[in-house]
Amino acid sequence: MARLQDLQAEDMQVYGWAVTHGCLVAEDAAVGLGISPERVARSLELLAAVPLISRDGDDQHNGGPPGWSPVDPQLASAEVAATESRLRRGLAGIFSIWDTVDSLNALYATGVQEAAREAPLELVESLDRVIEMLEEASDACRSEVMTSQPGGGRPAAELEQSIARDLAMIERGVRMRTLYQHTSRHHAPTQVYVERATAIGAQVRTQVELFGRMIAFDREVVFLPHSEVKGGAAVIRDPSTVAFLCTAFDRNWQMGAPYSPALADGEVREGVELAILTMLSEGLRDETIARRLGVSLRTCRKYIADLFEQLGAESRFQAGYLTRARDLLDGSAARGAHLGE
Repeated sequence: MARLQDLQAEDMQVYGWAVTHGCLVAEDAAVGLGISPERVARSLELLAAVPLISRDGDDQHNGGPPGWSPVDPQLASAEVAATESRLRRGLAGIFSIWDTVDSLNALYATGVQEAAREAPLELVESLDRVIEMLEEASDACRSEVMTSQPGGGRPAAELEQSIARDLAMIERGVRMRTLYQHTSRHHAPTQVYVERATAIGAQVRTQVELFGRMIAFDREVVFLPHSEVKGGAAVIRDPSTVAFLCTAFDRNWQMGAPYSPALADGEVREGVELAILTMLSEGLRDETIARRLGVSLRTCRKYIADLFEQLGAESRFQAGYLTRARDLLDGSAARGAHLGE
């Protein structure tokens, strides 16, 4: 089926001849345009199909050569209008399909999010998404939040981000308990944070070592560090696993010492020293001991040097021997004995 867009320059020349002369005879047009009769014939066939020309009946009736009269292009434009109408309907259908796809995408995304909220374990790799989920859990928290924060102290920027969220929960009546390591008492930003939080009811305790990093909300959802992606999180909702982790927190909480700004009290200092002696007796490297205590390697080695001095030891071997000889790794003996005795 011929279409207007099928017309070529040569076809337009033939049509122009018909318009100029009022009637087109193939032989005359071929001579006048300088093109072959066959090409004129093909153009006439195409122009008649559009239609931009029609046969002149008078010429055929008089027995003369067949002639063609030009047709007003406005009449042929009806085809354009019909094509445009079809295209518009097609576009409307396409837009309708995209609207449906958008609706399905929204439904799918909502469903995936809802399913993730109910999943027993959700691994989140994006730090921004982890922060967003923590804020959502904080806003929804009704009764209790438990936090275990290993290390010698959280970064000041991180503490500043969390203080507003934590204060908002406490003001709503949410019970907040946080565990730090003893070494965090030396960390000035942590001291400021604890002072602000405890002033309105938060509870903070410390231990020599913690079982790991976690944040639990209402004993229903627990955030743990992602094992492979820094800044990511494992979000746990399985009731049995959540209960186990919260019980571990409770036991560590019972053994913790109330937070004070500095490591001045003998019980806390003794706990750090005993932990170092225990890890030395296990043959752990300084780097491992430092990581478990949440201190820098330099600080860890200073602790070890002080212990050697108190023990009167010049090597790890001597320190191990003197530790065993004095039963310093026996909890009851260690609490009542001075390292240098």
